[in-house]
Amino acid sequence: MKKSSKLIVAALMVAAIFITTDSKAQTTPAKAWRLGFGIDAADPTGNAKIGTTFILGGTGRLQYGVSNSFALTLTSGAYHFFPKTIPGTDKRYNSYGIIPVKIGIKEFFTSNIYFGAEAGAGFEETDAGAGVTRLILSPSLGYANTHWDAGLRYENFSASGGHYGMVALRIAYGFGL
Repeated sequence: MKKSSKLIVAALMVAAIFITTDSKAQTTPAKAWRLGFGIDAADPTGNAKIGTTFILGGTGRLQYGVSNSFALTLTSGAYHFFPKTIPGTDKRYNSYGIIPVKIGIKEFFTSNIYFGAEAGAGFEETDAGAGVTRLILSPSLGYANTHWDAGLRYENFSASGGHYGMVALRIAYGFGL
């Protein structure tokens, strides 16, 4: 089974678990702050697929409820791109990571299902030091209850030298401030 297929199956299983959980409270109460910490697992797309096997990261997200169904977000953390072995050699491609800083929105269609969109900057870190700063654009769909948030997203990293992306699943635990 391909990695992307495994990621999709895992996302569907997590979604099924969360959807069957009974939650009566609003997940984004108006004028309330929430903080969540998540683990991001991703499959690379585009040029990143050439030298990367898998992406793993951790993120923190601050959320402010503008209304009972709309929230503003600020997300940051780190993603690590695990390198592949260069074909025909025992060497690996260079290892690198990105530190994202993103602002965004979450619009809840029901008390638990949301559409999200984020934009920001990604600061590349390579084995040689600081790399390119990239524009990040990221749409997502997710499920959130009073403590858990599971979201599936596509994230695009672009700069004048080209672009690449990832399809990611974020599982997070959150709480009110």
